[in-house]
Amino acid sequence: MRVALVHDHLTQLGGAERVLEVLQSLWPLAPTFTLLYDPQTMDPVFGHKDIRTSFLQKIPGAIRKMRWLLPLMPIATEHYPLQEYDVVISSASGFAKGIIPNANAVHVCYCHTPTRYLWSDATSYVDELRAPKFIKILLPLIQSVLRSWDRLAAERVDYFVANSETVRQRIKKYYGKDSTVVYPPVDTHAFSISTAPKTAFLIGGRLVSYKRYDLVIAACNRIGVPLVVFGSGPEEEKLRAMAKSNVTFVGRVTDEERARLFANAIAFIHPQEEDFGITAVESMAAGRPVIAFNKGGAQETVLDGITGTFFAEQTWEALADTIFHFDEKQFNPATIKAHAEQFSVERFRQSMHDIVERVSQAS
Repeated sequence: MRVALVHDHLTQLGGAERVLEVLQSLWPLAPTFTLLYDPQTMDPVFGHKDIRTSFLQKIPGAIRKMRWLLPLMPIATEHYPLQEYDVVISSASGFAKGIIPNANAVHVCYCHTPTRYLWSDATSYVDELRAPKFIKILLPLIQSVLRSWDRLAAERVDYFVANSETVRQRIKKYYGKDSTVVYPPVDTHAFSISTAPKTAFLIGGRLVSYKRYDLVIAACNRIGVPLVVFGSGPEEEKLRAMAKSNVTFVGRVTDEERARLFANAIAFIHPQEEDFGITAVESMAAGRPVIAFNKGGAQETVLDGITGTFFAEQTWEALADTIFHFDEKQFNPATIKAHAEQFSVERFRQSMHDIVERVSQAS
């Protein structure tokens, strides 16, 4: 069975890229096709893999100008040379689902979410985009064209796998397709319980606007509790500017430092609506509770009163009230860690292997 993998683009490390790593370990001989590849950022993880890029990679400054290449991404995706493969597995939150394999091949799509900036977040994407006014005027038209392509691209998928129940519902709503839920892999073995004193709350990952880390900083500023922020991203400058002395930024960290931060946190704060939310599960794998906004994937991973607690309104006031009344002593680290094991790499590997084998044999 000749297998190929397809991923939207490899320009930043996040949850989707962790999924791709595990898929590559399941099918180590499979090449990975992707629109763009940033060697400076991705070589430490993917530099030893067989990565094959689209024609967009040849455009000068393509990675830096990636948003401007949006209209070309569908045609670039459709022109991957996939004719020799029996099974194609796409890892998609954007265009990767739109591949055109040979007529006898099976296409399994692991869907992180239907494309956010075309569907669930279409309006906010335009509102928050930092671009000239004429681009903002044209963008809804471009989105409309891309939505039509995206809907047709979903029709070409033989079998959808959703990364959460939240995403399964979106796939049904936007694409009219059924799917099976397989939660993303979390390296639960990389995290352990620590008996060190817990002195600060924790947030981190990619510092982007939809994750609403601004709410956390505003809440912690107001009640004066210590907060540690790890990671980097386009919102970093804004977040640093609003932070008071109780907030510490540590930037990008190694995997070992990341595990230590989770293990030593009072709690991890998850203020955004995520499709799944790997960082929340990583916190639980370290035995630490999660304070989460009560929407999206967190509703599937966090057990209220057992592995964490929820706040109902996505405002700094609601979050500040929850933090102020939060008591870490009511949570049992061993119970929290045991709960996180259901999202392990081993479970993901077995589930995806079984699905691909079953679908390919049935075709």
